[in-house]
Amino acid sequence: MCAINSNKSAGFTLIELLVVVAIIGILASIAMPMYTKYVQRSKVAEATTALSEWRNRVERFFQDNRTYTGVCAATAPTGVKYFTMTCAETALTYTLTATGQAAQGMNGFTFTIDQNNTKRTTAYPDSTVPANCWLTKHGGSC
Repeated sequence: MCAINSNKSAGFTLIELLVVVAIIGILASIAMPMYTKYVQRSKVAEATTALSEWRNRVERFFQDNRTYTGVCAATAPTGVKYFTMTCAETALTYTLTATGQAAQGMNGFTFTIDQNNTKRTTAYPDSTVPANCWLTKHGGSC
């Protein structure tokens, strides 16, 4: 007859479980900030797309009226979820601005475009802001 060793336990020890929890914690502490930046980068596309489309409507307004006066009210975009869209106008100039909403996790993001099609990033967290482009990634690349 064969003797069965009944002293062997099945399962994990407390040390093994603590090591697994520590590894998961380390991986999560690296992954969560990267995921947050990825989500923010996907939301930036809303601002740049809305500004480009708005600029097209503004230029059509100018072709019809030969002035930018009144263009902000007549062409304001709707349905923008993560940014607040604002406009400043004179008879011959305008500046369209998309400012990130803090409640949507986009605090610190600001993009502009003007009548000369000058695209500027005036605020972008954790990046140096170049003069004439829209940043699309953290680290300063356009």
